[in-house]
Amino acid sequence: MEKKLYRVREGKVLAGVCGGIGAYFNVDPTLIRVAWALLAATGSGVLAYLICALVIPQEP
Repeated sequence: MEKKLYRVREGKVLAGVCGGIGAYFNVDPTLIRVAWALLAATGSGVLAYLICALVIPQEP
C-alpha cells in the first residue's frame, strides 16, 4: 500500500501540516515543528507553511 501525505485532523497545532509530515516520515511531529520554527525564523518558513497548508489535502 502506498503512503500518501495528508494534514492530520487529530493532534494538530495550526493546520496539521507538521503532524502530517511527521506521520508520513514516521518522525515525531515535535521535531518537525522545531525544524519549521527555525526555518520560519529566516522568513521563508512562514510562506512555505502557508503553501503546504493550502496544497496538502486534509486526512479523510
